[in-house]
Amino acid sequence: MTEKEPSVVSVAFKYGFIFALVGVIYSLILMVSDLGDNRWLSSLAYLILIAGIVVAMKSYREDNHGYMSYGQGLGIGTIVAAVFGFLSGLFTWLYTEFVDTEYMARMMEKQRVQMLEQGLSDEQIDAGMAMAENFQGPLTMILGATFVTLIIGFILSLVISGIMKNSRPEFE
Repeated sequence: MTEKEPSVVSVAFKYGFIFALVGVIYSLILMVSDLGDNRWLSSLAYLILIAGIVVAMKSYREDNHGYMSYGQGLGIGTIVAAVFGFLSGLFTWLYTEFVDTEYMARMMEKQRVQMLEQGLSDEQIDAGMAMAENFQGPLTMILGATFVTLIIGFILSLVISGIMKNSRPEFE
């Protein structure tokens, strides 16, 4: 009698939510301390995503008697990334819409100053600001964060699942 494999989706959602919560707390700390525009600190959130993917794959492999195929790992990592991105985007929109309504205006002003320092013309700066304003709506914030994190998570999962896979022998 063969034992039932654990569900890729349930494991991925579980760890996607857990690590998204950690990512949201980290983002909240950055936003409250006015460090949200620091690209280096913001990019550290991807370490949280990587940890989430690794822990989810490891958990699945342990629940599956030490086995995880490459495809299962890729599915787990991609779902973890999608959940992480969606909840991060949702948090960012809720925070900027209801908690700190001036946050986006401050970030836009910092971008304007950076563009001035780069020597861009007023027309180029105005065009850049107009384009940035188009990405401040709830749908674009949430779906944009989900899509970008999904793509990055998929690429990370290609590598991580290749390292962590342990296929079941064919004739077992």
